[in-house]
Amino acid sequence: MTVLGAVFRPQNPPERLRAVARVADAAGLEQLWLWEDCFLESGIASAAAALAWTERVHVGIGLLPVPLRNVALTAMETATLHRLFPDRVLLGVGHGVQDWMGQVGARVDSPVTLLGEYLTALRALLAGEQVSTEGRYVRLDQVALDWPPLAPARIYAGAQGPRSIRLCGSHADGTLLDSIVDADGVRAAKALIDEGRAAAGRTDEHVVVANLLAVTGPDAEARLAAARTPKHAPGAGVAGDAKDVAAAVIRLAEAGADTVVVLPTADEPDPEGFVRFIAEEVRPLVP
Repeated sequence: MTVLGAVFRPQNPPERLRAVARVADAAGLEQLWLWEDCFLESGIASAAAALAWTERVHVGIGLLPVPLRNVALTAMETATLHRLFPDRVLLGVGHGVQDWMGQVGARVDSPVTLLGEYLTALRALLAGEQVSTEGRYVRLDQVALDWPPLAPARIYAGAQGPRSIRLCGSHADGTLLDSIVDADGVRAAKALIDEGRAAAGRTDEHVVVANLLAVTGPDAEARLAAARTPKHAPGAGVAGDAKDVAAAVIRLAEAGADTVVVLPTADEPDPEGFVRFIAEEVRPLVP
């Protein structure tokens, strides 16, 4: 069964999150994802609030930019969320937008090296290990969490380039794919993920999460065209009714996505209604 989720975009004011999260919970949506885009809203703070306001929906952060956050801090915050809200937290990390990282003085010469070091340390810390490492970017001296998660914490990583996607396969427990990717892109990414997993000798479960830009309503085609960028693959994004959106979800799932997260355009006027539409109209049409 394909897991279905939706995105609360940080272009909405933070005070709008409570209503959206409660609609997602009440409507039976499986996952609600949040973004930590500079310089809009905090992923950790927003996730903690959404989890506290709800009872059952899983809340994901897709993603935390690793140049911006010390790995020990991310481990502490992640572990706290997992202990407060067991089995409901989905955490993603990634390179971050390089221009934004440059604005805050956090841009690095080798984002791939940093992400690899970061994932290795983060997964070890969340497993309750004491970590000492002297990497190019990640340096820890006998660091261990006093309150690690009580159950294994799945760590997702987001990426676009081939090297980074392979690294997601070797170092992460799941991969977040951007909405610029269509079904062909999911298939290509899945092959790269498998290469990374094979190189690392990993045989555990790896979850592939695809994002789908979706627009519904009378002006859907025009709004989708306005939201698309030159980076979007030809088949990325969908405009139409619930059947059209469900068909696009199914195409991504058949290409290898285990989870499909549907995101509205940044100018979506009714984020609560969009989440309800995905949960109540699209979900029944997706196997």
